[in-house]
Amino acid sequence: MQTLLRAVEFLTLGLWLGSDAFLSFVVAPGAFAILGNRDAAGMMVGYSLARLHYAGIFLGLIFLVARLARTHDFGSFTSAAALCVVLMVILTAASQFTVSNRMEALKKQMVSVQNTPESDPRRVEFNRLHHISVRYEAAVLLLGLAGMVLLVREVAKP
Repeated sequence: MQTLLRAVEFLTLGLWLGSDAFLSFVVAPGAFAILGNRDAAGMMVGYSLARLHYAGIFLGLIFLVARLARTHDFGSFTSAAALCVVLMVILTAASQFTVSNRMEALKKQMVSVQNTPESDPRRVEFNRLHHISVRYEAAVLLLGLAGMVLLVREVAKP
């Protein structure tokens, strides 16, 4: 059972990390390169990002449940690998439920981000939020990489 639960930890973190990397390095650049309209590309990426956020939160919680079931100790949440996952969940939830929601509201007000002047206060705020969103996603990706390395180190300990 210990091996199965450890495998669940690796699987959940690996799926989240892989999905995040795929969205960041394939889906988002591809949408903006292939779709001729930046608004359509933004809608595609926003749709994908929301699903990634919900999946990431779910996978992070499954990781923590598997860890608790394996160790029978809430103290195991203070390990470096688990703390990376906890931070990933927090950043993802903050991104989805604050930053992304505010960006969506601004997009509805502007109708077209592409056709809204850069100097428009709504566009200025949208761009600011977009930069925050990118930083959150980069942090989640880096935490996922660190978490994976730390998880491997846990297993390698005698």
